[in-house]
Amino acid sequence: MYEIVDQTESFVMINKSQGVSVHKDQNDTGLTMQLQKDLGLKQIYLIHRLDKITSGLMVFAKSAEAASELSRLFRERLVSKFYLAISDRKPRRKQGAIIGDMAKSRRGSWKLLSAKTDPAITQFFSVSLKPGF
Repeated sequence: MYEIVDQTESFVMINKSQGVSVHKDQNDTGLTMQLQKDLGLKQIYLIHRLDKITSGLMVFAKSAEAASELSRLFRERLVSKFYLAISDRKPRRKQGAIIGDMAKSRRGSWKLLSAKTDPAITQFFSVSLKPGF
């Protein structure tokens, strides 16, 4: 489900496995609830999330004060996030940017809008790992 990568008094950083829901998912215990239980904490604060199908590093705060500060850093875009996607399909473009506001869509998913009031910004680059990837 997860592996603890680093931990201090204020936060815990984990490597989330693919296929694990951050929140309670039907009958499954969510990652947040499981981590809180495993650490023996009364409360743990989710700072950001990754989709169920995505693996990677996540930060959780152990106090309201730490949550406030970490959330501020993400909100003010003082934290850089990097994603790696591996595919056997050739991308249409080798590099570029996707910029636009995000809005909630059906079933808890998000959609990209053409408006740029408070845009999400994704810059991407494509490189070949080996022929076919």
